[in-house]
Amino acid sequence: MLLIHGLGSSAADWALQVRSLEGRFHVILPDLPGCGHSGALRDGCSIVELAASLWALLDELGIARPNIVGFSLGGAVALEMALQRPDSVPRLGLVNSLTSYRLDTLNKWLEARIPVLLIHLFGMKLMSRLCAARMFPQPWQRSLRDRAAAVVGTVPPASYLGIVAALVQWSATERLDRLRSRVLIIAAEHDLTPLAEKRALASRLGAAIAVVRGSRHGTPFDAVEATNACIFALLSDQPPPSADQLACDEPQPAHLLEFVGSLAAQHAMGP
Repeated sequence: MLLIHGLGSSAADWALQVRSLEGRFHVILPDLPGCGHSGALRDGCSIVELAASLWALLDELGIARPNIVGFSLGGAVALEMALQRPDSVPRLGLVNSLTSYRLDTLNKWLEARIPVLLIHLFGMKLMSRLCAARMFPQPWQRSLRDRAAAVVGTVPPASYLGIVAALVQWSATERLDRLRSRVLIIAAEHDLTPLAEKRALASRLGAAIAVVRGSRHGTPFDAVEATNACIFALLSDQPPPSADQLACDEPQPAHLLEFVGSLAAQHAMGP
């Protein structure tokens, strides 16, 4: 089971999924190039190259047929991996991700360009605080909000901007007929990009879609139980949980504080 993290973060983001998965699956948690404890991002790096780098890792580990789940940026990399080796990814999960990040709609243009503008004007720390507040706006989500701002705020601007540049040049839309994986799309009700686009993708692929009520973009954080249930359904070839089971978590300050503390410790560790 390969889990691929989102933009501005690292594999530590999957801590609450790993707790549920690691007893039953061999879980692989890479930091993408330019992220976490991996090396610097190469100038002009592409989503195609990021996907190829993960295949190289899996080849080194002797893993030929991984199940893959990717969140946001990680979903783009996961989908690209499945398209590069269509017969090698039996199951594919895409969490709040798209098949193209080209700036072909006003929504995509704003989501890509405003953070870049904020970085150039005010730096990573302010941009990260604003994005974290938007992702986790509820009072009970303060620990998640603070953690997201702290992690993204320490990312080198060149790495963050380089990955954004790679995303806006990438598209898989024209190649989806190559896909052979069983696909599950996990979509937040209030994601940054329109839910209709994820529904259209599910229809085109004949894939299942799980819409998580109340969740925003950070679904693996604000809807832990729903995310884990969906991943288990995908891995066991079952339909996703029913709509009444797919909702944002209720306030749980104790488990969130424990989670944030464990992630802070992981983030401080070396490679």
